[in-house]
Amino acid sequence: MSGEPNLTCVICEIRKEKRFCPAVHGRICPQCCGEQREVTLDCPSDCPYLRQARDHEKPRPADQYDLGDLYLDIEVSEQFLYEKEDLVMGLTYALAMAARADRSLHDRDLIAALSVLAKSYERRINSGLHYEPPITSESQRRVAAAVEAMVAEYRAAEQEHAGYSSLKDSEVLKALIFHLRGVHGRTSGRPKARGFVEFLLAQFPEKESALVTPPGAGSRIIIP
Repeated sequence: MSGEPNLTCVICEIRKEKRFCPAVHGRICPQCCGEQREVTLDCPSDCPYLRQARDHEKPRPADQYDLGDLYLDIEVSEQFLYEKEDLVMGLTYALAMAARADRSLHDRDLIAALSVLAKSYERRINSGLHYEPPITSESQRRVAAAVEAMVAEYRAAEQEHAGYSSLKDSEVLKALIFHLRGVHGRTSGRPKARGFVEFLLAQFPEKESALVTPPGAGSRIIIP
């Protein structure tokens, strides 16, 4: 009968719609929601179905990880995180600001940029060569540039304070590996996943302008 509302899912156009999807601004079926979430759908962080899925999501199986990205042969100890907390938090801040500047950034962009940087620092340590692997994505290039700028600022601050910089490339590599493991630990692994991106933004709310942790606030480093 003409005039009756369309009760089918706007994605598959077969099954009955059951829920509103803010990514498509229409009503979809639960199956399409589950299958297309963070795959073809760029789900906003406030979607209740996305939050519910994350609360009940099981850890990714080991075969979904690129073990090379985890650098399992390199230890990132709690002692290191304590001694280099300002470096680790500086990198966290740089990643968060890169994510805030580019709302299209996904977890996989962070993984790609951090992986390239880690490989570059690993080569410097092993061979002394400064080789910059090409990054084709503009978003990933901005992330890498933000990280490198932060490392340069850190070294400049050391130079100004002590007259020399003691930061080692091996320490930068460990900080990069810490964040790489963090992304892998917090992302669903789907193409449009933003679990770690949203974690970063939550660490530095938009109104927060200071990078330094207030005295007495304790460590803000969260172990992945």
